[in-house]
Amino acid sequence: MNKETALVVFSGGQDSTTCLFWAKQKFKKVLALSFLYGQKHQKEVELARNIALKGGVPFEVMDVSFIGRLGHNSLTDVTMTMDQEKPADSYPNTFVPGRNLFFLSIAAVYAREHGIQHIVTGVSQTDFSGYPDCRDGFIKSLNVTLNLSMDEQFVIHTPLMWIDKAETWALADRLGVLDLVRNETLTCYNGIPGDGCGHCPACKLRREGLEKYLSTKR
Repeated sequence: MNKETALVVFSGGQDSTTCLFWAKQKFKKVLALSFLYGQKHQKEVELARNIALKGGVPFEVMDVSFIGRLGHNSLTDVTMTMDQEKPADSYPNTFVPGRNLFFLSIAAVYAREHGIQHIVTGVSQTDFSGYPDCRDGFIKSLNVTLNLSMDEQFVIHTPLMWIDKAETWALADRLGVLDLVRNETLTCYNGIPGDGCGHCPACKLRREGLEKYLSTKR
């Protein structure tokens, strides 16, 4: 296995773009893998391709649209109205069951076939939005499972796990990509690049983090 190469699970959003450039700093070679899973905001994949090209990172897209057909959620079902806030007694309907489980499992198979040991993902428990597959315990458990299932020694890196959105902006700034992340990524669930629609859950979290970070620089 190549210990100097990393595979980034790359959506083209704020978090994964920050992780892409984090990986470029940490590893000699970086590859990016993106997914089409039936998301309404699939323009993110087009932007991901452009960002990877700018970063000199080989990029590949896999169609895993079966994920969007397995359950009902507002990111893949055009008939559902998106939750603006997390319900008190359940997950928000922006939760896509199994998404990170499938993404990381497929990424591990891809990594194995390319002789890659290191996998990078932008999940964060600090900015936990009700998604159980963003938690540290899940990632550690899956890492063990993937190693056992393929008799490999994968290492799943989660550089954002214990930092909030403001600290994620700060990291992007230290990496020299603050403007790129702000203007060329797509975090918005309604598919609007940059600062987005401003009112979906992803946009609100992103904006609050940016405002908090920028206030520390004044």
